[in-house]
Amino acid sequence: MTTTAPTIAEQIVLVTGGARGLGRAITEAFLREGARVVINYHSSAAAAAAIVDKHPGRAVALQADVRDRAQMDALVDAARATFSAPITTVINNALIDFSFDGDARPKAGEITYERFETQFSGAVQGTLNTVQAALPGFEEAGSGRVITIGTNLFQYPVVPYHDYTAAKAALLSLTRTLAADLGPKKITVNMLSGGLLRTTDASAATPDEVFDLIAASTPLQSVTTPEEFADAILFFASPWARAVTGQNLVVDGGLVKD
Repeated sequence: MTTTAPTIAEQIVLVTGGARGLGRAITEAFLREGARVVINYHSSAAAAAAIVDKHPGRAVALQADVRDRAQMDALVDAARATFSAPITTVINNALIDFSFDGDARPKAGEITYERFETQFSGAVQGTLNTVQAALPGFEEAGSGRVITIGTNLFQYPVVPYHDYTAAKAALLSLTRTLAADLGPKKITVNMLSGGLLRTTDASAATPDEVFDLIAASTPLQSVTTPEEFADAILFFASPWARAVTGQNLVVDGGLVKD
């Protein structure tokens, strides 16, 4: 039997960390395609409100810390009250206290495990909380989409982002085990992985010469933008990807060929 899936315009999409940087590009991509969007933010209230003002009736900004399950449950309830329907798609984008400042990152002999705990709490705990909070709504809707954000540093660890890369690698494993566990419920779970994006708040500390070096190393001779990355996310959320789950798609202009 052919699997069916709602069009993007029929979806209610939760974007964690959806007010700034890559999250904002993801939010705006879904709004452009007609979806209703729940913009989760932690401290970016003004940025979230500015997006909502441009899309009355189709976007709502809700504050919550993804690391707190009770807050995510409350967010899901508030989203349902706003749109009178459950969330159908979750984009796990929130990034906890991290800056892509390669020269300043602690090396192997200096880094503390507390940094790993911080990144694991955002990537793994945050995703688990968000998926579990959204799961009853997926079951009610008869299907669901979960999309996580990874990194091409899995395959190309040129910068010692030890804590960030380890947490994202664990998230890739969680993505695949969730895909296997939730597949019978018609819920797909996939990851998109990029490199440095030009430019987000997190990559603002990266020198221009690093971006230029990355661009020169890619077949497309360019650094991926947040908007380009967000467009690829639309594929995994769309009906065209209804038979795709447990996958990691690298979106970095061909720097890494996975």
